[in-house]
Amino acid sequence: MAHPVQDFLRHLDIACSFLHKRAMPRPLDLMRQYRRAILPLALAGMGLVAVLAWQAGEWTRRSYLAEAHGQLAVDAGLRAAVIQSEVARFRLLPLAFAEDRDVAAAVARQPGAADRLDRRLEALARDTGAANLYLLDPAGRTLAASNYRQAQSFVGQDYAFRNYYQQARRSGMGAQFGMGTASHQPGLYEAHRTVGGGFIVVKRDFLRLEQQWAATPGLTLVTDANGIVIIASDPALRFRAMQPLAPAQVARFRHELQSGDGSLRPLGMRAGADAQIVALDGAPGVRWVHTQVPAGDFGWQVHRFVPVSAQIERSVHMAWALSGLSGLVVMMAAGALVLRRQRQRLRTIRLQQEVRAGTEQLRREIAERQAIEARSDLLREELRQANRLATLGQVTAGIAHETAQPVAAIRSYAENGIAFLQRGDLATAEGNFAAISRLTERIGTITAQLRSFARRREDAVLAMPVSQAVEGALLVLRPRLAGLHCQRDLGRDPQVLASRVRLEQVLVNLLQNAIDALADRREATIRLTLRESEEGVYLRVADNGPGIAPDIAARLFTPFATSRASGLGLGLVIARDIMREMGGDLAWVPEEQGAVFDLLLKAAP
Repeated sequence: MAHPVQDFLRHLDIACSFLHKRAMPRPLDLMRQYRRAILPLALAGMGLVAVLAWQAGEWTRRSYLAEAHGQLAVDAGLRAAVIQSEVARFRLLPLAFAEDRDVAAAVARQPGAADRLDRRLEALARDTGAANLYLLDPAGRTLAASNYRQAQSFVGQDYAFRNYYQQARRSGMGAQFGMGTASHQPGLYEAHRTVGGGFIVVKRDFLRLEQQWAATPGLTLVTDANGIVIIASDPALRFRAMQPLAPAQVARFRHELQSGDGSLRPLGMRAGADAQIVALDGAPGVRWVHTQVPAGDFGWQVHRFVPVSAQIERSVHMAWALSGLSGLVVMMAAGALVLRRQRQRLRTIRLQQEVRAGTEQLRREIAERQAIEARSDLLREELRQANRLATLGQVTAGIAHETAQPVAAIRSYAENGIAFLQRGDLATAEGNFAAISRLTERIGTITAQLRSFARRREDAVLAMPVSQAVEGALLVLRPRLAGLHCQRDLGRDPQVLASRVRLEQVLVNLLQNAIDALADRREATIRLTLRESEEGVYLRVADNGPGIAPDIAARLFTPFATSRASGLGLGLVIARDIMREMGGDLAWVPEEQGAVFDLLLKAAP
């Protein structure tokens, strides 16, 4: 198809040739001839200028919209990743309590169990930022809650009518977004069945995230699988529907969401002439650039809206003005070409330059869009990499914590063994290398136990004297115990039911903490004493250090609670889990001086 400008110039050239080939007329006749030839071409040129101006305005509009839509898609993808991260961060909380002993005791309605669990849930909700944590009995009534101190406490409330409870009762797990019946605040509820048939529930609200989004330009909405707005940077649009719902659906969803009688009104999103521009009944008089991306495995969608900027309209008007001016210049140049054909070549060159400039501009825009897409892919890969590193850190943290001391002991024995060999003391060197062999076997056993723990398998618990585990732990820590006074009073050394390696792990952890606490302390002393009772055998580990700080003592057995800059805060949590798996327990005993811990072991029959 011929280019309209080239077609216009070709007809103009034909008219000029016709005039030049005829005999030179009189001046009046010449003016008439020129009018008859030029006037139609001038009108056609003006029409062509108008068409080009309109096309230039539309091209400018589409370019701005495409750029805005691309940036909006990247922004929406990042917000979807934030939503998924917030949901995933709290998904493990119900699982962590599924087999908790305090939860089992509370479901069994043991005296004092619910009070203890109230305090634990309150501390965990405060540390993690969860809106609420609470435990339901098999019938759906709340036994313990993190807000037990508040006037609107969940304790004693019946939540059997909530969908998350009914789902968890059927399949063991349930999730639901809805309005709180007591707090009157929206949030995501996730429930998981626990031992004893109870249900632990965590509520996560997104109010802070909504406030952050409200401080940014535009509008952000998150809809559920039914197209209902559940999270909004404008709270007035929460619980609106993206599309009209049938009356039966409205009644059912209002009951599930507890959203009130005025909810689920249609948002009234209508597409304009351009599919990327929409209008909302919730924001009359504003046209929006819109995009949406999926967020998470609940069927949620993140919708981003930004107003169509007035800059676009100004740019379109400027394009019209520039195109019109360019058209006038072209017409003036075409008139000059009637007298000189060389101007036609110049105009052709000019048009070619404009085409090349437009092509280069188009290439730059394509390159910019490709760079935006590459950046989006990079951000998604970084999010996946961060998730993989977090999972790897959780696995390696336990292994590093449990094998650090045996590795340090191996290094000390190896250095001493080399020194004994140089002195010719083969017997002592042989003893050191034998100790290294035992410690490497211990590391292998520890890692095997960690893998077994990850698979939720129970270790064999056998009858053994307490002294075996005590001697093994002291062997691991012997290089670090130099300069400390270690008192042992194991009495008649009774037989207990335990796994030797795992009991040694617990003792190494407690002794290591005591050694660190006694650093630079004169007359540093560690005492190991044994006491038998009807409950079992108590092995006490005590030191004369500074003791446990009150703020740490309140959450001593909570993961990542530590007062040491280099500590992980996992040792005591792992140690107590090991003791409980062997049928015993680990408890901190408040004393005026030092740190005191009691290990309860079952006595062998």
